[in-house]
Amino acid sequence: MPIKPDETELGTKRRARKINRVLAETYPYAVAELDFTNAFELLVATVLSAQTTDVRVNAITPALFARYPDALAMSQAQPEELQELIRSTGFFRAKANSLMGLSTRIVDEYDGVVPQKLEELITLPGVGRKTANVVLGNAFGVPGITVDTHFIRLARRFGWTEETDPVKIEHEVGSLFEKRDWAMLSHRVVFHGRRICLARKPACGACPLTTLCPAYGEGETDEIKAKKLLKYELAPGREELLDKMRQGATRRELRVQGYGLEA
Repeated sequence: MPIKPDETELGTKRRARKINRVLAETYPYAVAELDFTNAFELLVATVLSAQTTDVRVNAITPALFARYPDALAMSQAQPEELQELIRSTGFFRAKANSLMGLSTRIVDEYDGVVPQKLEELITLPGVGRKTANVVLGNAFGVPGITVDTHFIRLARRFGWTEETDPVKIEHEVGSLFEKRDWAMLSHRVVFHGRRICLARKPACGACPLTTLCPAYGEGETDEIKAKKLLKYELAPGREELLDKMRQGATRRELRVQGYGLEA
């Protein structure tokens, strides 16, 4: 497991937990970035988030859930109407099929209630381990690590794993942390990957993990130039938005106040 030269497995675990603590200090407001009020809404929103942004999904789900508030209503949807409501998220025909399929299964096999077990969730149309762990961790409080493209990239940069398979990464990274930390770890790593540790050019010079990350130097190391690369609430000129998020303002509250939450 250790990737840093001369680092023991215990050393990797200690460094990984230090990284998590720093990320917790950096993103005290880290939460699931999809809007939801119940497990069904989170499940649907997570399926819709494939190949698009959470911001775009959040823009269409209020109308979607007003029309289809539960699994029964969505299972009875007219495909064309459902497709039109989710069109802007991309791949809308395939996603509509998945949503109607999983809704029908939930109604027929689980009395209209989203199941709370990983092995049951992943049998639903359009639901893989990533989606299942999002729902389990955020709707039901069941420990799980959400391995998306951001998490994969950062786990490898942090030297937590050399694996590329999401399931292997989930298990290997999970062994570094207490189960109770898995869900929040996932949020913090994804937040960091979307804001600082970017795919094409990480903002190394503006990163709070410079002494803990073996990949430091792969991106822009000049502090002034790096700060210009930051995204979302960390981007230059968004200090007021960051302050409100640190004070606990929700995404809905911020949108009502006129703040744009896009990158």
